[in-house]
Amino acid sequence: MRTPRRRRLLVGLLFAPLLTGCFASSGSDDGDSSSDAGSGSRLKVALAFPPAENFSPYGADATLLSRLGVTEGLTALDANGSAAPALAESWTRQDDRTWQFTLREATFQDGTAVTAATVAAALTRATQAEPEPAALTGVTLTAKAAADGRITVTTAEPDPVLPLRLSSPGLAVLAPKAFAKKGAVDPVGTATGPFELTKTTGSTAATLDRFDDYWGGRAQAAGIDARFIADGTARANALRTGQVDIAESIPVAQAASLDKATRRETATARTTYLHLNTKSGAFKDAELRAAARAAVDTSAIADGVYEGHADAGQGIYGPALTWAEGKRVQPTGRAKAAAPDGTAVTLATYDNRPELPEAAQVLKQQLEKAGFKVTLEVREYSRLESDALAGKFDAVVAARNTMLDSGDPVSVLASDYTSDGGYNLSLLSDKKVDQAVAEAEGVEDTAKRQDAAMAAEALILGADAVVPLVHQRIITGVAADVQGVLLDPYERTLVGTGTRR
Repeated sequence: MRTPRRRRLLVGLLFAPLLTGCFASSGSDDGDSSSDAGSGSRLKVALAFPPAENFSPYGADATLLSRLGVTEGLTALDANGSAAPALAESWTRQDDRTWQFTLREATFQDGTAVTAATVAAALTRATQAEPEPAALTGVTLTAKAAADGRITVTTAEPDPVLPLRLSSPGLAVLAPKAFAKKGAVDPVGTATGPFELTKTTGSTAATLDRFDDYWGGRAQAAGIDARFIADGTARANALRTGQVDIAESIPVAQAASLDKATRRETATARTTYLHLNTKSGAFKDAELRAAARAAVDTSAIADGVYEGHADAGQGIYGPALTWAEGKRVQPTGRAKAAAPDGTAVTLATYDNRPELPEAAQVLKQQLEKAGFKVTLEVREYSRLESDALAGKFDAVVAARNTMLDSGDPVSVLASDYTSDGGYNLSLLSDKKVDQAVAEAEGVEDTAKRQDAAMAAEALILGADAVVPLVHQRIITGVAADVQGVLLDPYERTLVGTGTRR
């Protein structure tokens, strides 16, 4: 979202803790998918967010495609949050701005071969997308096919995390056929994943069939029938009554209604934030932002709204990033809180995640107790995002997986909290923050990059641009006879070659 520029909801980990399992979508998913899996059963899956951009791989719908096993990039994320092979078998860094990637033998779902030329063309189209994919925020990238069949990717400035960046769902590789219509990108039958998108029914449903020539092995499920159900209670009911086999993002209020065997809880890098509009309205005043921050009781939200399925907010980076706690820098330079004296503010959120309206209601009560006069507005996400980015609300409650877009904790700061950021819900424009983030982006050493990210986080929190409310755990509903669901803390994958009934 430029003015506004659309961005994702919701970023894998560059420096994540060691986690069990591997979330890169490949033939190593649960079960031996390289052998003949027979015809297999179809899976019925309920997703929380309907497609908002006709399944464009460059916008919010990119993660829908990756979670359903449709699209892939040159790289993926492994269980440690490091870059792992996907369409690229390996890569080397030739100099500080140039990387070379060796492709594996693979086929697009339309039957054409994945070649250096087609990959370079796909990446080039991604750089020309409007708006640009979140992973490319602040990055100028050029992809060329080398004479030996490899891909050379060059950046205008040194980019030490480029292989990680290329794992983003927004940088998926598609066949030339996907770009046949001017101004549109069509992922139907043009991707490389284990499941081929064959039919879409508006924003309500999608049909996917197994792609038998997938390089990672034949999927064990014959296909997927996906339904997009924004209402969390309806998703839980669909699982409970057998209408679906997998239901993502079960509301905490519905968790107890499911059999324990069907509930899977996963610690994630997703945090719920209160974003304060620093550009216009009441919270342009730093003293009123400080008053709002002081009014918030995060433990009441973690224990009450999330019923213990979340941790009280600590910072932009939560406890799922184990490196963050020991490196956290105390915010400095905070303004002194002013008395609200009945200042009127509009607080907005969306209902695709059922806990958010409830959290917003609790915040409304807390802010009113502090002296604000609060109007609450709740919409479906696709009807809220553009207005939020245009600054039409004083405050926004939103959930964000900080590692979803690029896999790099510094990149989320660039997209969410800098003057040129594409998903800057706080509308923050602070020269000190911009400088700190720019410096962090150039750091290659892992530990030093972490330190730089935490220094920038302290400046953002010091400006009271955002109040971290809770660090979430995600509950996925899985029918008892379903195996191999990819419970991914980065929320990029859900079904793979080994997912089956």
